[in-house]
Parts: sequence; C-alpha cells; structure tokens
Amino acid sequence: MRLVVYLPLVVSVLAAVAARPLAERVPPRTAAWLLTGSAVVLAAATGAGLGLLALSAAVRLPPVDALGGMSLSVVRRDDPAPLPLGIAAGLLLAAAAAAAIRAAWLRTTALAAAHRRARCLPGTGQVVVLADQAADAYAAPGWPGRIVVTSGMLGALTNAEREVLLAHERAHASGRHYLFTTAARLAAAANPLLRPLADAVGYTLERWADEHAAAVARSRPLAARTVAKAALAARAAPPRRPASAAMMAAAAAPASARGAGPVPRRVAALLRPAPRPRLLLVVAAVVLIVICGVSVLDAARDLHALIEFAQAAA
Repeated sequence: MRLVVYLPLVVSVLAAVAARPLAERVPPRTAAWLLTGSAVVLAAATGAGLGLLALSAAVRLPPVDALGGMSLSVVRRDDPAPLPLGIAAGLLLAAAAAAAIRAAWLRTTALAAAHRRARCLPGTGQVVVLADQAADAYAAPGWPGRIVVTSGMLGALTNAEREVLLAHERAHASGRHYLFTTAARLAAAANPLLRPLADAVGYTLERWADEHAAAVARSRPLAARTVAKAALAARAAPPRRPASAAMMAAAAAPASARGAGPVPRRVAALLRPAPRPRLLLVVAAVVLIVICGVSVLDAARDLHALIEFAQAAA
C-alpha cells in the first residue's frame, strides 16, 4: 500500500490550521458549506484510510491468508505497511467509530428532545417571547424552527436592534444551521484533528446570520451594535434556564458561538465591508479535499490488486 493512504491525516492537520483564516476570508455562507463538507469528507477518508491499514495488517496473518487463499510471502513482500502500524490503525478505527456512534446518539437525542420541547412552547407563531429577565435568544431546532427570545433580551435592545436580532435568529432557523453543527461535531468526534474545523463552522454560521441580519437592516453598523449589545446583555445577566430550555439552546447553538470569544471578531467583521467571493481559494480547498478522497480510493485499489495477485500466486 502506497503512502497516499496517509494523505487524509496530513490534510486534516492542514485543514485544522487553515480553518480560521479561511473562515475570515471567505463569505460566511460559502465558508460554512466548505468547512462542513471538508470535515465530513476528511473524517470519512481518515476512517477509510485506517480501515485499509488495518486490513493490510489482517491479510498478513496466516489464518486470514489461508481463508482467503492468498500467498503469505507475496503479501509480506509487496505491502510496505508494517504489521504494528496496521494493528494501531485498527485500534484507532475502533475508537473513532465508538466516539462517532456515541456523539451521534447524544446529538440525535438532544435534537429530538429540543424539537419536542419547541412544539410545546406557547403560541403558534415562529417567535416565542418568554417572560424572563435574563437576556437570551436562540433558534430552537425543528420543522419549522422556532425562535425563543426572553423579555430581558428585548428590553436591552431598541426596536431597530430587535429587528436585527430576530433577522439573525431567523437566518439560523431557515438555514437549518443545527444540521451543519451536527455534521461538524460528528466529524470531529470521529477525527479529533478536525475539532478546529468544527469550531470554525460554528463561527461561520454566526457570521452567516450576522450578514443576513445586516442585509435585512441595510446597515452593517446597526448589526454590529446589536451583536455587541446582545452579547453584553447576556453576559451581564446569565440565563437562568430550566433544564429543558438549556437543552434546547445547547442543541441549537453552533460550537463556540455562545459566549464572548468570537463576538469581537464578528463585530469587527460587520464594521468592515462584506467579504468578497474568493473563487481561487475555494477551488483550491475543494481540489485538495477531492484529492484526499481519491487517494483513499487509490489505496483501496492497490490493496485489492495485491489481494488478487496473492490469490493468483497461491
């Protein structure tokens, strides 16, 4: 098996380093799709590469060779992957699969519970106002998604800022942004090297909603002021949610989106002109991800050819 099987791991490291700069330079909608798709492809390619390495180790075992009718000497001579590396790859693959299954179960359970809770909120409209002095606002997942805003948050904003806030949350709801975060988190669970990508996905989703709100308000400074005031209000009076509301917000919130960390970056981005499309950068990233996927297919073809040759030699 050639060295291309290790390419997904190398690209995962490069993607982790490039995630934040790419999120800042590419329009948020494009960046969200690109980073989420890259995380999913890299997680799948990494898992497939580990599986191929584990399989290359398995075919070195005499019982497996005898069962498959292969020549053990041919396998050991033509496959450069060492046996200890294959065993380690098998263990890593098992750990990654267990982590991904656990993350998928927890995420699915949280989303289903949040959807049930959203359907039980008072009223029939999309926007639900809760009588709570704590400042909070979020888009609850579901079909259709509902927007929850507390009276404390509304009281901290002017009428124009409230419209910006609602436009921001509507972008989250209509864009089904929780699906992006779900895919990114599952990919990061399967491949921990991709955690910076999951964080960058959360940031780009917030920026996506920010840009939508700025377009609706036709004022980037107003959108920036609203983001800053909402964050300050939320920090000044931390939400005292019941367990069900906390679960809904956690299921809805993108990774790294809640809290003050990315807020200064978001405000600074809104005070600048909207980011321009960067076709060459996007194409380069897509080409690299495609090459990564093709490399795994090429490694699988090499292993298949080796097995066929070993069977013919036997």
